[in-house]
Amino acid sequence: KVAVGFGSCIDVIVPALEVLRLLNVTAPKVSQHHHAIHDLQQFTDAFAYFFSHGAAAEHYVTDDKFFKSLVDAALETKSARQVVGGNAPVMLNNFKKLGFQVLLGAQMTEKLRKMIGDDILVAGSNVERDDIHLILEYGKGETWGNFESPRANRFIIHNDHNNPMLKSLEEFSVSLKTFKPHLVVVGGLQMLDNFPFKTGERRARLNELAKLLGELDADTHIHFEMAHFTDADCLKDILDTVAYHCDSFGMNEQELPNLLGLLEDDMLTPSSDPSPRIATTLDQMRLLFKLLKTRAFEIDEKILKHEKLDDSNKDDIEKAEESNSNDVDDGYKKQPLRKHKITRLHVHTLAFQVIMTENSSPWKNSMQAAARAALTANRHTCGSHQINLEASKILMDDSFSLTRRESGPRLQVDSSEPVTCWYEDDTDFKVCLAPVIVCTKVVQTVGGGDNISSSGLVLQI
Repeated sequence: KVAVGFGSCIDVIVPALEVLRLLNVTAPKVSQHHHAIHDLQQFTDAFAYFFSHGAAAEHYVTDDKFFKSLVDAALETKSARQVVGGNAPVMLNNFKKLGFQVLLGAQMTEKLRKMIGDDILVAGSNVERDDIHLILEYGKGETWGNFESPRANRFIIHNDHNNPMLKSLEEFSVSLKTFKPHLVVVGGLQMLDNFPFKTGERRARLNELAKLLGELDADTHIHFEMAHFTDADCLKDILDTVAYHCDSFGMNEQELPNLLGLLEDDMLTPSSDPSPRIATTLDQMRLLFKLLKTRAFEIDEKILKHEKLDDSNKDDIEKAEESNSNDVDDGYKKQPLRKHKITRLHVHTLAFQVIMTENSSPWKNSMQAAARAALTANRHTCGSHQINLEASKILMDDSFSLTRRESGPRLQVDSSEPVTCWYEDDTDFKVCLAPVIVCTKVVQTVGGGDNISSSGLVLQI
């Protein structure tokens, strides 16, 4: 049994350059990253930035009317199609196909509920209007003005009103008690990024979600699916509440350095190398494991400090508040202590999949999981269950270094058993790496990460 939250939407998927031509907008001379999008100029700036980097991105549009004008333009294109969207429904649909009983935490209209299917158990009330995500897809080598895309990817914009509030959270919490899942997957939290919450509102909702996760049984796995974030404070809140309770993390080659940048230097990295070296990714994963563990221990101490204060008398609490009010009112007072620790990390890139698990953890079948994830990447982007080798290629070399350090070991890829696994005594990790048969005739990229991550998880629980 798998329970997946949060949110849902209708994806409007269109070729990016068709929409730009219809809007009659020209490419800017210089691309620029924006945290959120307010107008047409910022839209073209941001699209050019991520298009030229070949990096997946997701941005909040602050103006309702401007966003509607973009969606209306997209719907005028002949290529436009509307499908069920959102991280949670996409992952849930894949889990269902693979034979799992599923529970979805999402709010939606009756129309979208019918699109998802009557056989899906949904925890969440009906809403009058579904959130819409505009998915601007582009291929490798496409050009816009002076910009050229180094790889196929997508630029997503949204103007969500339902999903950022996690409106299905309370009903999802009630349903979990009777559903009793083996795995809970948390995704879609990037919808909180740059949303205009009232003061303290975002943290309060995340604390409620953290409370839900903290009440789950210790043997229930909790997976957090990363996404594109531009608001550092939002991602910090998520790390200190929700991610703190998770034992598994999934992310792509852009989200990994973005998260590391926040943990190491307290700043986000909006775009990174779209085709990183294996050694670079492995070093980043080892470091991320270490930093997430350290941050979790620090949160442990803050929560335990509040528990001790609650056990003491009122005078002690008042003295503590006077001496260091920031520590007392720091957002951790009502946080439950975690039952889980990070033991699994799955990073998916264009060229390869890496699954890193702690040797002592219950995660199993890492080799098979990496292989399934790699095949899913091809099937999803090519839009076909059959692997067409004439429309595919291998980007990975026949050997790779395990680290960027000098004199680091190098492994040879066995063509008869291409998934390479090894144990690391110094880190206590088992690592499995699978080459991706990269699709060269891309049909879609959106939803790729959700399908890849869920395909890897199914064989490990």
